Parts: sequence; structure tokens; C-alpha cells
Amino acid sequence: QVQLVESGGGLVQPGGSLRLSCAASGSIFSINTMGWYRQAPGNPREMVARITSGFDTNYADSVQGRFTISRDNAKNTIDLQMNSLRPEDTAVYYCHADLWVYSGSSQRFLGVWGQGTLVTVSS
Repeated sequence: QVQLVESGGGLVQPGGSLRLSCAASGSIFSINTMGWYRQAPGNPREMVARITSGFDTNYADSVQGRFTISRDNAKNTIDLQMNSLRPEDTAVYYCHADLWVYSGSSQRFLGVWGQGTLVTVSS
């Protein structure tokens, strides 16, 4: 059993900042890429930022220069620092991980989602 738990969402005014955190726990052998996705009402889920185990990152064009993703491999956590927030950043933000879990005497590859945390940018 593996789970991802997000925290840090909330209400913020335009131009403000928030920091999201995600922690992976369970029978984890190793974690490949972790990332943040978001889904606004009526829209499909979209990638926001991703980070590999080697700390390579990529960002959606809409957040480049405003958001920063970071990772602690020892703690199996990622953070998303969001600055200069805009109303269009309002969405439920989901953490995702591609990881290997222990399965009997071997490992199994899974893609796991967190439950989501709501970010609302409004005055």
C-alpha cells in the first residue's frame, strides 16, 4: 500500500504565494518522477511541474518562472513553491509519483495519485 498526502492549499490573493507539499509513504522500493498536476472546473487535468530522481525539472509554460518544484529523495517528498499567483491558477492540485513498490520477492511499477488540495486565488 502506497499513498501520497498533499498539504498546503488554501485561499490567497492575486500576487501572493503558497507552498504545497507532498509526502509518499508505504512499501516503496524507489521513486522515479514525481510531479504536480492541476485541474480547474470544466478543464482536463494538466501537468504543472515534474522532477526526476536526478532533479531534472520541467514546467508548464503557464507557470515557468513563477513556480519552483523541489524534492527530498531521503524523505520521499516534493514541494511546489508558487509565487505571483493568478486567478487562473485556481484549481485542485494533485501530486503524482511513478514508483516501484515491494511486491513479494520482487518489485512492481505503479503510478500513484494523491487526493488533491484546493488552491484558490481570489481577492
